[in-house]
Amino acid sequence: MTRVIGLTGGIACGKSTVSKMLRKLGACIIDADQIAHELSEPGQAIYQAYVEHFGSGILNDESCLDRKAIAERVFACPEEKQWLDSTAFPLILEELKKQLAEAKRAKASVAVLDVPLLFEAGWDKLAEESWLVYVPEDEQLRRLCLRDKCNAEQALRRIRAQMPLEEKMARAEVTIDNSGTMAVTRRIVKDLWKERIHEQFA
Repeated sequence: MTRVIGLTGGIACGKSTVSKMLRKLGACIIDADQIAHELSEPGQAIYQAYVEHFGSGILNDESCLDRKAIAERVFACPEEKQWLDSTAFPLILEELKKQLAEAKRAKASVAVLDVPLLFEAGWDKLAEESWLVYVPEDEQLRRLCLRDKCNAEQALRRIRAQMPLEEKMARAEVTIDNSGTMAVTRRIVKDLWKERIHEQFA
């Protein structure tokens, strides 16, 4: 029987790092961002829907989706953001469920749903338990500014656009503090794997 874990985290908190650690431990990772990227390639479902809705003005010189152009339209109009989410989420969810079903057919012991907006989208219901990766907000702000080369005001606006970390922490069964070194986080993840996963299949 496949154990299903929902993995999420605040922006720039290190969810992808933890996801890679879980993959190395043997988990089957189902990455919502990767699914979204693949569906956004020319000719794929999200690509087609966006072009039909926004027009060819959202394409770059290579006829691929111009994410910056889309973001400018979306952030300037809440209705467009609502349309985008209501269009993209079901397409991503359909593929995510398909990959989860494949993992179960392959008798994977653990399937991890790697989803940035796990709680916001309500996809935590697909998992037996949810794991949240977090860092204190000042560290989150610092990392986001460094990663995306933006100023503090821009970074804070992006952080505030998501569900508050405190609310996510209250909803998650497991929380992972990623504010220490990589070695510390790796030890935390390995201990969780042993305590919550490995012993159940021993």
